[in-house]
Amino acid sequence: MSDEVPQCDVLLVGAGIMSATVATLLRELDPTLRVELFERLDRPAGESSHARHNAGTGHAALCELNYTPEKNGTIDITKAVQVMERFEISKQLWGWLVENGALPAPETFIRSVPHLSFVTGEDDARFLRRRHEALGAHPLFSGMEHSEDLAVLRGWMPLVIEGRRDDGPVAATRSHLGTDVDFGAITCGMLAHLERAHRVMPYFSHEVRDVARADDGGWEVEVRDLSLDLDRTFRAKFVFLGAGGGALDLLHESEIEEARGYGGFPVSGLWLVCKNPDVVARHAAKVYAKAKVGAPPMSVPHLDTRFIDGRRELLFGPFAGFSTKFLKEGSYLDLPTSLRLDNLLEMIGAGLHNLPLTRYLLDEVTQSFASRIEALRELVPDARAEDWELEVAGQRVQVIKHDDDDWGRLEFGTEIVSAKDNSLAALLGASPGASTSVSVALDLLLDCFPERMESAAWKSKLEEMIPGYARSLSNEPTLARALRETSHRRLRLDPP
Repeated sequence: MSDEVPQCDVLLVGAGIMSATVATLLRELDPTLRVELFERLDRPAGESSHARHNAGTGHAALCELNYTPEKNGTIDITKAVQVMERFEISKQLWGWLVENGALPAPETFIRSVPHLSFVTGEDDARFLRRRHEALGAHPLFSGMEHSEDLAVLRGWMPLVIEGRRDDGPVAATRSHLGTDVDFGAITCGMLAHLERAHRVMPYFSHEVRDVARADDGGWEVEVRDLSLDLDRTFRAKFVFLGAGGGALDLLHESEIEEARGYGGFPVSGLWLVCKNPDVVARHAAKVYAKAKVGAPPMSVPHLDTRFIDGRRELLFGPFAGFSTKFLKEGSYLDLPTSLRLDNLLEMIGAGLHNLPLTRYLLDEVTQSFASRIEALRELVPDARAEDWELEVAGQRVQVIKHDDDDWGRLEFGTEIVSAKDNSLAALLGASPGASTSVSVALDLLLDCFPERMESAAWKSKLEEMIPGYARSLSNEPTLARALRETSHRRLRLDPP
């Protein structure tokens, strides 16, 4: 092995949607940057970004009821608007990349699929009416339909309505702005363009094992070439830990002060996948219901039309599971080895204050196939067990962080943890995750490259790629409508 240590400006860990997005933005903003990317697996998008490891929903708060809580008799749409704005930013970049030949034909990774919210019972039907009124009044959600008429609902989602007993009111909303997204395909497309146009050659089967401060203030990164069983050292000015559940351990290895108190709680998922093409053909929507009490947001039940590798599929779930792994292809020692003196109290505190979640996970893990089919029948009354099979989905690690009152608390969003000198950053957490990957990447660049982000050159390029960046789409409905029309035209989605 040569004594010369390879140097780079930016080193990224993980070949998923986040690292691909960060690398794409940086190279478009500054083609002179030396960028290196490492992935433990022998392929890109093998973990959370893989199409079968996530819901594939373009999360825009069109159907996700947990984004519109009822507070003191009022429907709070603040989170829904924020999520919608951030997904619009993602569509703008993806559309620009398609227009400029950096992503393949849009139908390979995104398609229009209506988003529906479905509820039963008088209380939930009343909530949905009020939610529709609140969202419908906002320009970003215009065109959303609402109905409690069984004949109308049967046309929207026949599998959900047919066979349903007269056991109380049912209601649904529908939006044609909804999309199905293959985040793995986007990842592969971005990485292919980086390799083809920017000579950024990802290192696959390379596991980053240590991140340590270098004498010059940068970072020395220890990498194991798994195919050759060879250790190498790289030196980088900036390191991004975008390795999903694997980012937490590396963040701790960095020993930055900002990492203290952070822990993680793993939650796995399973899908019921329909294997009867006749049933698949009868459903053409994403139908989201209400989550059970104590369930994490990623476990909101939904009947989900998907397009994976060009093939139409139908999934139901996800069912929550538990594994001590932080990655689907990780180690069962991931959780115990993540316990440290500087996060032990936070882990204990989060555990004590989330006992309902623990009980929920225990119930989910012990479910039989038959009980999962019964859960499916709560949404699809005529579902037949022989039409479905169980498949393991992805692995998520929810953030645990310090809380002055309760020692530690469990977070269900995403969070960027960055060093004080902006030379290292890690992305932790899950939902809404990949749908807002572009906004998360922009937030990261603002944190870690503040002077460059204020430069005229970077501002001009960002305005070209993402015209809605740094604009309030909620307060500029005419601009929002025009930008959405452009994005939908470029991505060949239904007209807004």
